[in-house]
Amino acid sequence: MRRTLALAAGAGLLLLSACDTGSPADQGAAPGGDGGGTSSLPEPSLQPTACENTGEFRIGLVTINLQALFFNQVNEGAQAMADEYGVDLQIVSGENDSVTQANAINTLVADGADAIIVAAIDTEGIKPSIRAADAAGVPVVAVDAIVEDPAVSAQVGTANAEAGAQIGELLLEESGGSGEVGVVGALNSTIQLERQRGFEEAVTAGGMTIGTVVDGRNIQENAQAAAENLLTGNPDLEYVYATGEPALIGLAAAVRSQGAQDRVTVVGWDLAEPVVDGLEQGWIAGVVQQNTYEFGYQSMAAAIDLACGNPVQEEYPVETQIVTPENYEDYLYYLEG
Repeated sequence: MRRTLALAAGAGLLLLSACDTGSPADQGAAPGGDGGGTSSLPEPSLQPTACENTGEFRIGLVTINLQALFFNQVNEGAQAMADEYGVDLQIVSGENDSVTQANAINTLVADGADAIIVAAIDTEGIKPSIRAADAAGVPVVAVDAIVEDPAVSAQVGTANAEAGAQIGELLLEESGGSGEVGVVGALNSTIQLERQRGFEEAVTAGGMTIGTVVDGRNIQENAQAAAENLLTGNPDLEYVYATGEPALIGLAAAVRSQGAQDRVTVVGWDLAEPVVDGLEQGWIAGVVQQNTYEFGYQSMAAAIDLACGNPVQEEYPVETQIVTPENYEDYLYYLEG
């Protein structure tokens, strides 16, 4: 069985609706926090075994960009754990470019990093750099996007296809199992293609059809322009799915600019401030929310243990929740800083 499927099976047990799991605000504060203030991070679900010399470690985190709230919260979780263990964490933006990410990994290896965490844009294109890091004795943790390669020592991720199917099932309930769905995706993103695949399989099996798919390239401005074109070119379109945070923010802006709140029902991924209004008004019917801080905590815990020479799990599944107009207030914690 391919590693993607193994991770999905493990994470599938954690794909709970909001009524089955506590809200982030119920999880307490990060170590050293005050336990209830809005500036506190949720408590991590695990700690590294660690070793005596963690204060000497230099760990790199190569992210996709520093614009999306999702990635910044992953960074916050990783930084909180790095601070607790005295690790020198260097966060590098990939600037939405797979070549920039590959170069960043090569530079971190050359500079003597003890471990590297990467949220890959292109899971195939990143492999040569990951293999070079492994050959140089630098362990790599893949976070968010699954990189199927023996050079990856640990994978921290969500079952993207399963969660895509889950939000698809919610849309089937909203639509009654009929109608056409447009998609605002990111065709350069492996994980967003997985989310698109899982969603499309679920809704088509339930009787809906997939219409126009536009590419926002995981950049908010691009996603808004693509969504504007989608709505303009399909004036009778009733349903739209957005596969990531920039896509959903751009789509929400396009719906507002065209005054389409009364005719379009939206589902997508990742809470953000511009999404809350749509949830309040009901035209955004559901959002897949990932436990962003856990991505940071778990990837950093694995990186610290790898730098220590400790054994680690091959896979660390991170749960998701479905946020709806009925329960969104329980998840506003993710928007507080």
